[in-house]
Amino acid sequence: MDPIIRAVSVHKTYNSGAVRVHALRGVDVEIAPAEMVAVMGPSGCGKTTLLNCLSGLDDLSEGAVYVEGVELSEMGDDERTEYRARRMGFVFQSYNLLPVLSARENVELPLVIGGVPYRQAREVARRLLALVGLQEFVDHRPAELSAGQQQRVAVARALANKPAIVWADEPTGNLDSETSTQIMDLLVRLNEENRQTFVVVTHDPVVASRAHRILTMRNGQIVEQVRA
Repeated sequence: MDPIIRAVSVHKTYNSGAVRVHALRGVDVEIAPAEMVAVMGPSGCGKTTLLNCLSGLDDLSEGAVYVEGVELSEMGDDERTEYRARRMGFVFQSYNLLPVLSARENVELPLVIGGVPYRQAREVARRLLALVGLQEFVDHRPAELSAGQQQRVAVARALANKPAIVWADEPTGNLDSETSTQIMDLLVRLNEENRQTFVVVTHDPVVASRAHRILTMRNGQIVEQVRA
């Protein structure tokens, strides 16, 4: 089976004034369809940079990234943005919910922006919020929800476009251990039921142990790959 994500000798260098920061130093990795992969390592080792480069949020300095067989650098900026909107979902540590919108409206928003009719977007949002256990909270705004509930809304939003790949950057970083376990239970269930690929950046070995495979990074390189 061909990998859904393939990175070939990926380098990323940031120029910070007179200082050049080598965030990624020749990363090679392949991720299979429906695989859940955790990326671990100390702060500043390149975990988030790797996620951003693999997903096309950030440009590469050298190397190539192929997603579903297409090299990201061959796409124009608009094409890449449209591709991410159709085929990728994102979950962040800080939830990134709009405070003035209800849970349902936060999930609806990317669908409506993508051209889905409003009534259909509302139905999809309600179904997804029920899927993550928030059917009774669809009209609550983020300030009326717990941290775990807000992250569930963020997960529902990430799933709105039926993505092939879900990128999660420290999705449990702001949560207590019990809520963290509940969120990972949810992600594992979605991975198994929907056969979606998950790439999860985490500093928590308990979270990483729920993945199929753990990539350990150090100084901008993958130094170890193990089955969880």
